[in-house]
Amino acid sequence: MAEPPGDFCTDEGCAGDVVVEKYLAESKESASHVQLACRGPHCAFPVDGNELGVWNAGDPSRQLLVLSGHHQPITAVAFGNTADPLLICSASQDYVIKWSLDECREKVLQGSPPRGTIVGTLLGKVLYLRLSPDDRVAAVCAGNKVFMLDVETQSTLAELEGHQGPVTAAEFCSWQAHVIISVSEDRSFKVWDHRLGSLIYSSSVLAAPPLLSLFIDERSQQLVTGSAAGQLWIFSMVEGHHYRRVTHVDLRKTGESFFTRRVGSHLCSLLGDSQPPSASELEQGASTEVALPVLSLAPCDLSLILHPECASCLSPENTSCLWIGSSAGLFVFNLANFEFEAVLHYRDFRNLSIQVAGSCAMTNEAGSDKAFCVLASLFGNQIAVLEVSVSALGRAWQRPAPARPLSVLPSSCVLSTSPLYFRIIEEKSTKPVRQKQSVQLCFHQRPTSRTIVRDPQSAGAATDGHDGAVSAVSWSHDGKWLLSASQDGTLRVWSVRRTELALCLDKDVFPPAARCAQFYYLDAFILSSSGPEVRLLRHHVDTRRDELRSNVLSAAPSRYRQRSWCRAVCGLRMTGAAEVTGLSAVNEFYSYLVLAASRSRTLEVFDLNAGCSAAVIQGAHARPVHQICQNKGSSFTTQQPQVYNLFATMAIGDGIRLWDLRTLRCERRFEGHPSRCYPCGMAFSPCGRYVACGAEDRHVRAAVGPRPTGRSHGCALGGESVLRFSTGRCLETRTAVVF
Repeated sequence: MAEPPGDFCTDEGCAGDVVVEKYLAESKESASHVQLACRGPHCAFPVDGNELGVWNAGDPSRQLLVLSGHHQPITAVAFGNTADPLLICSASQDYVIKWSLDECREKVLQGSPPRGTIVGTLLGKVLYLRLSPDDRVAAVCAGNKVFMLDVETQSTLAELEGHQGPVTAAEFCSWQAHVIISVSEDRSFKVWDHRLGSLIYSSSVLAAPPLLSLFIDERSQQLVTGSAAGQLWIFSMVEGHHYRRVTHVDLRKTGESFFTRRVGSHLCSLLGDSQPPSASELEQGASTEVALPVLSLAPCDLSLILHPECASCLSPENTSCLWIGSSAGLFVFNLANFEFEAVLHYRDFRNLSIQVAGSCAMTNEAGSDKAFCVLASLFGNQIAVLEVSVSALGRAWQRPAPARPLSVLPSSCVLSTSPLYFRIIEEKSTKPVRQKQSVQLCFHQRPTSRTIVRDPQSAGAATDGHDGAVSAVSWSHDGKWLLSASQDGTLRVWSVRRTELALCLDKDVFPPAARCAQFYYLDAFILSSSGPEVRLLRHHVDTRRDELRSNVLSAAPSRYRQRSWCRAVCGLRMTGAAEVTGLSAVNEFYSYLVLAASRSRTLEVFDLNAGCSAAVIQGAHARPVHQICQNKGSSFTTQQPQVYNLFATMAIGDGIRLWDLRTLRCERRFEGHPSRCYPCGMAFSPCGRYVACGAEDRHVRAAVGPRPTGRSHGCALGGESVLRFSTGRCLETRTAVVF
């Protein structure tokens, strides 16, 4: 084999460390659109049409085992699930034949031709073949039917009929032995009881393109199906969920987001067609759009993709990944956050014999660093076997780690140059305010020369508030003050006990209206956002007033000078100077980190101890983030320290994403709540295990969040189960949720 391309090199090695073409065969007939098979080091594919070739990468001699018995071209191949004996089935229009690899190899060594057992005959053109977990039943997809064949007695157990188009794939459910699921070109999937031959569930039409592939993940109990247009649908198979759709993924858009977050890395040469072409390229026709049909799906171990420190932060259910085989390349897809972890384009390795695949099969044994892939050319008669190093591929696409480790809990003292550093100034003692027991003073919002005197035992007049819609409200840590920001351009601090205004910052302080505001650093500061800037304000609130200098009845309101004050400490601008749409920081304990989201779909982490930006996450959501929610804990519960590094973001129409500050990764994604037009709210529970969010259907949904794992580095992120709460009184969209 020729050397790999020289333009794909990293600090960890070159392209030869990632993928190697181990075997190349030339067939007389094309194997495109034929089901290929891989299991461990074994790869099976048609040779010259009606012969079955089995190649073992672990065999030192690397001899191709050729099995003859079909008279028509082979259209489907599948390995068994038991290791001893290892079975393989091949199907054509004339026969469905079962082979035992150990017996076949013994026959070859003895000089006699290997023979198989005919399981079925004349079933039609078989598009897909699958053996049950115990290898006793074979599911044969021919035409619009799924034939259930007994491998031992060579009899037909059932015919599952109901699809309106050719059945393209079928899979057995490992935890429900009687259940089998099939997908078809009629763009739907059906759930069957193959023992009774009855239909359990039938889905609606998912999309216009036909469905080509199917995978059932036992860990998360999810059903994944892919279409010819590069679309993935994921459904929940948890009991009681009734095959509810979890999410829908567009491979092209997911790839664009994947490449956007890695722009500027040492792998920019791999951007390919996912990078937006220039105008000159479009005029010259140099850039063409490549389709990404989902040809095959196979399990992948995420722990080999991530760095060890990242893998230790996740529980086993969150290390579940998929190999997605497409005509253009291979993709490692994370079932927890619905994002790519690694991408391998065939065309980026120029010396690979097959650049566009018509059929694909993958295998990756649990705990193994090597993955094998067998490809059939879309336009030629070539068949190639590739060996992919999972760890090398993961290192090549690993997101750069933060320059400094980020943690919500501070690990050092406040620097003397930090904006958070301030001295405690002892103020001079002043005379106590003289209390008048007989009268109470009340002023209108606008200054007037008239003072209203009322009996203190009678009901006081209501104080007018903001002139515009309130955009943010925040409680102080001691519960005495309430901070509000409004579209009228003002930021106000209210006394909760006296229900009066204690501090008001007008438009002179915030030329653009403050969109977000909250107390920070145990009420020592106020954080606010104004346009593209995050501002840190030092404030002092005191509701006492100076005594009157003249008669009470003739004194003007301007004579009452408030002792509250506020001054700006510093301002930090967002990368790209986009408007801030979300702001969050911990006020329950001392923390240096501030999280901000901008209209450019960027998340940015500011370290106020250093007074600078610490990290930037590009393309956090498909739409701008409207809320950032942190796990701030509670004084009534105890949590592990690393759990405080989790935070959630929410965007209209793009669900909830759970992030880890230490890795700057989206660790889990929650969908299912309708939020297409209105910015719904969310909140962490005091125990930190649940995330509740509002929805447009007037329901509140609580998803299982982080839970401790007992590991030294991290926490587990919970499952997909969702609870729904509804009350008949709420008739509007739930835009705020509080535990």
